[in-house]
Formats: sequence, structure tokens, C-alpha cells
Amino acid sequence: MPHALIPLAQGCEELEAVTIIDLLVRAGVEVTTAGLDEQVVTASRGTRLVPDTTIDAISNERFDLIALPGGQPGADLLRDNAPLQTLLKQHADEQKWLAAICAAPRVLAEAGLLEGKQVTCYPGALDGYPQLDVRSTALEIDGRIITSRGPGTAMDFALALTECLQGRGKRDEVESKLVR
Repeated sequence: MPHALIPLAQGCEELEAVTIIDLLVRAGVEVTTAGLDEQVVTASRGTRLVPDTTIDAISNERFDLIALPGGQPGADLLRDNAPLQTLLKQHADEQKWLAAICAAPRVLAEAGLLEGKQVTCYPGALDGYPQLDVRSTALEIDGRIITSRGPGTAMDFALALTECLQGRGKRDEVESKLVR
């Protein structure tokens, strides 16, 4: 069974976080959520999320996918977390899937993982990285990097993650039950 890590930071976008978690679970993926500390996470609209563990506690584990929800200040807190940056670089070196939505692609940019990739993000989120090939598309998959625009693209983003981990058949099965 594939295993995914969803890091959660204070001020993350709950629609993105919950959509990613929900669809991956529906697809039979083992999902671990990890906070930056042991606190309950209060998301950007006030939803309270209880992480399974902390980034420090799982720093030596390996996952098939690390998917980063956006939102502010959540994305900046993820970007500035040294243990997470180390984990992302290790996973990239191991050719594992990395994904980020909304403002969270800047977390991958800070780790130096987006150079030479076609990426997308919330408008303006990567303005500080002029060397990157930023597109205005809803979803970009380039190698083992998946990026998406924002809350309105969360469902398609999570379905793309499902397909990358479990194949097109499982994606179609999950999507058909969503009655889209």
C-alpha cells in the first residue's frame, strides 16, 4: 500500500489539506499527517486539524508521496521548517513523488527542487523565483513533481495524486463515486 505524508502548518488551506487526505484515503493510500509541532493546527478559515504526528518524529521515514497544502501563513511555515526541507530533498534524491498546491510550491522552490520544471501555483506565489518556468495552468506534472493552482483545483490535484500512486483505474473508481 502506498504511503503519503501530508505536512500541516498553522494557517494551511483546509480545503486543500482535507481534499488531499480524503481522496488518497478513498484510493487506499496510507496517509500520515504531520504538524510542525505537537499543537492542533488551526487552518486559514478556522478549521482545527489534529495531525497524527510531527515532522521531527517521522524525519527518518520514507513515503511514496509528500503532498503540501498551501494557504497562508501555512506555506511559509512549511518553507521555513528545516527538517521538512531536509525530508523533501531526500525524497527528491530517491525519485519519490513530491506535490504542492496553491502557495506551497514555494516550499519546493526553497528546497531547489523546481528548477528546470514546468510548475504552477497560486498567482504570485513564486514571484520571488524568476528562474522558474511558472505556468497559469490548473495542474502541472513534470517528472515526479506535481503542482496545482489553489483551492478551486484541489479535487483535480488530489485525483492526479491518486493516479500517480495507484494508477488510472483507481483514479477513475474514486472519481466515479464523487458524482462530478
